[in-house]
Amino acid sequence: MSSPEHLMEAPHPEALICAPSLIFDAEAFASDMARTTADLTAHGDIRTAVVALLRERQKEGRAQIATAFAKHPFNARAMTRAYTYLTDHLVISALTVAQDILHPKPNPTASEHLAVIAVGGYGRGEMAPFSDVDLLFLTPYKITAWAESVIESMLYILWDLKLKVGHASRTVKECLRLGGEDFTIRTSLLEHRFLAGDIALSQKLSQRLRTHLFNGSEREFIEAKLSERENRHKKHGQRYVVEPNVKEGKGGLRDLQSLFWIAKYVHNVQDAADLVGLGVFTKEEFRGFVAAEDFLWAVRGHLHLINKRASEQLTFDMQVMVAEAMGYEDTKGRRAVEVFMQAYFLHATEVGDLTRIFLTKLEADHVKAEPLLERIFKRRPKIKGDYVIVHNRIGVRDEAAFLSNKLNLLRLFEEALRTGMLIHPDAMRLIKANLHLIDDEVRTAPEARRIFFDLLLKHGNPERALRRMNELGVLSAFIPEFDTIVAMMQFNMYHSYTVDEHIIQCIANLSQIERHELEEDLPVASSILKRGVNRKVLYTALLIHDIGKGRSEDHSILGAHMARKIAPRMGLSQAETDTVEWLVRYHLLMSDMAQKRDIADPRTVRDFAKAVQTVKRLDLLCVLTVCDIRGVGPNTWNNWKAVLIRALYRQTKRALETGLEDLNRENRGTEAKRALREALADWPRKELQAETSRHYAPYWQALHLTAHVAFAKMLRDVKDEDILIDLHPDEDRDATRACFVMIDHPGIFARLAGALALAGANVVDARSYTTKDGMVTDAFWIQDSDGNPYDAARLPRLRQVIEKTLRGEVVASVALKSRDKVKKRERAFKVPTHITFDNEGSEIYTIIEVDTRDRPGLLYDLARTLAGANVYIANAVIATYGEQVVDTFYVKDMFGLKYHSEGKQRMLERKLREAIQDGVERARA
Repeated sequence: MSSPEHLMEAPHPEALICAPSLIFDAEAFASDMARTTADLTAHGDIRTAVVALLRERQKEGRAQIATAFAKHPFNARAMTRAYTYLTDHLVISALTVAQDILHPKPNPTASEHLAVIAVGGYGRGEMAPFSDVDLLFLTPYKITAWAESVIESMLYILWDLKLKVGHASRTVKECLRLGGEDFTIRTSLLEHRFLAGDIALSQKLSQRLRTHLFNGSEREFIEAKLSERENRHKKHGQRYVVEPNVKEGKGGLRDLQSLFWIAKYVHNVQDAADLVGLGVFTKEEFRGFVAAEDFLWAVRGHLHLINKRASEQLTFDMQVMVAEAMGYEDTKGRRAVEVFMQAYFLHATEVGDLTRIFLTKLEADHVKAEPLLERIFKRRPKIKGDYVIVHNRIGVRDEAAFLSNKLNLLRLFEEALRTGMLIHPDAMRLIKANLHLIDDEVRTAPEARRIFFDLLLKHGNPERALRRMNELGVLSAFIPEFDTIVAMMQFNMYHSYTVDEHIIQCIANLSQIERHELEEDLPVASSILKRGVNRKVLYTALLIHDIGKGRSEDHSILGAHMARKIAPRMGLSQAETDTVEWLVRYHLLMSDMAQKRDIADPRTVRDFAKAVQTVKRLDLLCVLTVCDIRGVGPNTWNNWKAVLIRALYRQTKRALETGLEDLNRENRGTEAKRALREALADWPRKELQAETSRHYAPYWQALHLTAHVAFAKMLRDVKDEDILIDLHPDEDRDATRACFVMIDHPGIFARLAGALALAGANVVDARSYTTKDGMVTDAFWIQDSDGNPYDAARLPRLRQVIEKTLRGEVVASVALKSRDKVKKRERAFKVPTHITFDNEGSEIYTIIEVDTRDRPGLLYDLARTLAGANVYIANAVIATYGEQVVDTFYVKDMFGLKYHSEGKQRMLERKLREAIQDGVERARA
């Protein structure tokens, strides 16, 4: 997309997104300017008149380009040229006014010459709607007063047009000196393009740059650009970040531009198409380059137009709007934005592949020689005869011989893992061009199965091989069902990666556990793998557990159906296939039970144990669940989830080994009371007896000893009017435990939820119990807005806000109105509300599960609504998945009974939905 560097040529009309005269009619403008300025003499008046004319032309031109781009939303090349064309005319018009009208010089001296040159992206002829306008004012010698005046007047006109102008005034000599010192300046000069003025001066610069600056410094420039690229990726994130930076992120426009800068610097090419002739890219690879460049520029153009400013980050809200602007539509089971983002990530992957190919070609020409001693003493890994080492990477010795055996397309990855070496891009190209060889014969060949499972199970770190196989299309060729989830984005705030990358992250976690790297963080999962499981089953299940995503059906059910075909094809026995199918079907079961149900309720563990049936399945499901949660994102796994999963695993394992009858309330209550007596051994016997007899059975089975001790001390001397609060860090759970004791009255749970919401606390679990003598003992586990326990220094402020609310000094429903807002970038998420009633999951409670959009005051609104309907809330379990939350309430009616009546259930559901909708309207206001 570059223009010749020595003169500004008018683009061919077909190169622009609409007719040139619609963008800027130069003849009409010249006529209007002559007429408007004919009778004006004062410089200020002339400039004001010219700016008014240019502003009108600028507005009309931008509107024409935007309209045409809306009609042809993928025609990025013509769009960028059109904005460049408009900017060129604005700049040249400003120079004409400054040089010919404001500061005319009929007979200039040798030093009174000026060339105006576009540099950087503007010089390349690539402009988004709000790109910077970078200009170089080139003078033959030290700048004269006349040139200063022309430049100043010209800049004022451009600034009045609200253009963001970057500028420098230099001589040719200064350009060479500064370019030699600063790679940013050197890069901008690499893409200079003459606009107007003294063309001979511009040509001199072009010639001197090549001979005196660029030639001979290629390696230095390459190393600088690669270092810059690495730092940029660290700052802006990897390719699979769900809110990518279109310009600076990995696989973004800057990667393509860096590639072209290096090509231009080294090969002196004017267009990326020239790289095909040089053998750097094949024709097909160049088509991929063009497609990725066009797509990314189109996205960037729409981003700018929607934001009405320079904007490069594809935030969640922008993703929805850009997808709509580009004409993407919803498909069965997927939103338009998800289809759009899958296309984005596929193009970003293509950019990565092209960059790798290009850099290896450069390496071949500009590789640094290894020091002699290093060459003599460094032990190179021994490789098999079919391969060769090229610049420390594995290459293919004889391409024809390699392709004569189709299994070699898999063997290459095994050799790379075995030796620990990277694969040479030429070998990658060979594989990518011959994916058709991986057919049904290969997929079912015993040797292919052996190679694939050795990649997963034998070499200690399958992540690198899987990621490279995925990027090259080998994984999808070997498991065709995998193809639909490649680069598939899940449009939510919970998942940090695309579906395929999530799976690779899961496998990486499993491999880490097997290498004993996570024993301290994951003692249960580590001990399970130490005892031994069927690794082939576990890796297969983890590899395909999300393979059913992106359809309208439940992905767990669909994935299980797919597993019936995939597992036998991969060589698994019928028994192994049955287990893989079960794991895929129920891969969310343990996570849901642990996070959405009260695992202190014996029925929860009993139901889970009945579903799992065997310790062998429990072991596999536990490890899979841990890897699945950890693979969602870098901060998804925490101590809270760890405690829940660990407790559910241990209770279920004991129940499966010793019998389900162990799961009764009496046994648990007896143990808890005994532990409390030991902890409070210094208490008088009479007071201890009063404490152990004042609570109902659920209180004893659900709370930890530390909470029992805290409540016992608070209840010991409580008076009727007291509101007692105990805030204590629960380090095992990454939360702060807030215990409350006060006299019972209707709606107390809701008031506590409101007080905590006002304090900015996120409730992750809550238990509410009433003593036999009419006191409330409520325990809430809370975290701050970053998902961490409260620092000790913040606890007094937290206590103050809670006390004020409970005393009625602050009304939560009023105070929360101004805080209950959803952030702009998060408004694009659609989370349908689902409300279910379950009378089987608990022996004494009805379980109401509310799955909806999260917001700060939601729990308070739901609890207040239930209290208003005379519903007694025994406890609440809160599971948050990004913008989605599942609030589960264990409830009874005012008579202590379950809600069996469908009429009452429908009435409660209607009231809860109204409360949710009211909150949504409030959050929008």
